[in-house]
Amino acid sequence: MTGPGAKSTPLQLGAPRISADQLSKRAGRHIKERAIGLSLLACALVSVLVSVGIVTVLLAEALPFFEAVDLSDFLTGEVWTPLLEPRHFGVLPLVGGTLLVAVIAALLAVPVGSLAALYLAEYASPRVRKWLKPTLEILAGVPTVVYGTFALAVVTPVLQALLPDVRVFNGLSAGLVVGIMILPMVASLSDDALRAVPRGLRDGGYAVGATRREISVGIVYPAAFSGVLSSYLLAISRAIGETMIVAMAAGSTPRLTLNPLDSIQTMTGYIVQVSLGDTPAGSIEYQSIFAVGLALFVMTLVMNLLSQRVKRRFREAYS
Repeated sequence: MTGPGAKSTPLQLGAPRISADQLSKRAGRHIKERAIGLSLLACALVSVLVSVGIVTVLLAEALPFFEAVDLSDFLTGEVWTPLLEPRHFGVLPLVGGTLLVAVIAALLAVPVGSLAALYLAEYASPRVRKWLKPTLEILAGVPTVVYGTFALAVVTPVLQALLPDVRVFNGLSAGLVVGIMILPMVASLSDDALRAVPRGLRDGGYAVGATRREISVGIVYPAAFSGVLSSYLLAISRAIGETMIVAMAAGSTPRLTLNPLDSIQTMTGYIVQVSLGDTPAGSIEYQSIFAVGLALFVMTLVMNLLSQRVKRRFREAYS
């Protein structure tokens, strides 16, 4: 109805009505999202609780050991004979053997893995990359006991044929095979870091007349340096914690030496040796396992923290 005396009806504006079925669906989605979030939180807490449990066990068993053995003697002693009389608990021979194997492994894995990553990221065609990278990563899935057998049955005889002074158990063979084991980690993580570099940096290099080699080495590699360096540190940390290869191939002679042709013993190798023996629980020999394990835990923790720090320090941000 229109006219001067007619009342105007205000226009009804507002949100559309939501049906009960839509409300039910929204509530169901909210519950599902909440459940997924709680599940992810539980998974994250499991890893934290496991880490706390490991540290608690190590400290509980290692503290009685350090009540009987002076910490300075443990850290600076050069003789390790916890199973023989007179007993000595200087962990340096085990630390030296561990670092010797890790250095040999790094000398193999870092250059070879870096070159493999550069090829995969910058030179390989999509077809070649499709089969080459998964093939390379298969090495990461080979059991370490198989690597240990390979070191004893193949690598050591080859080294003995080339170098007559090589013993049956030696640090060189163990280090080379550990390097083969960590090579896929270096190559895969470095490849991911290189491929994360924006395409625009490469195109800018080509625009000024740079060659593919100059772009790969002078532009892409420096831009991905934080991720590449993190892969190196993580791989070396993995080499430090390797067990079966060094237990089978490096020997069980705790000797502070720089000669990789000699038989040595690593920290993990000692843990395996004593764990498989008849050492009575509660004895100082038994507690020495946890003291060595605690030292190894601290070493790997420092390597991982250093990796994170380096990654933050050298990280490149691209918009």
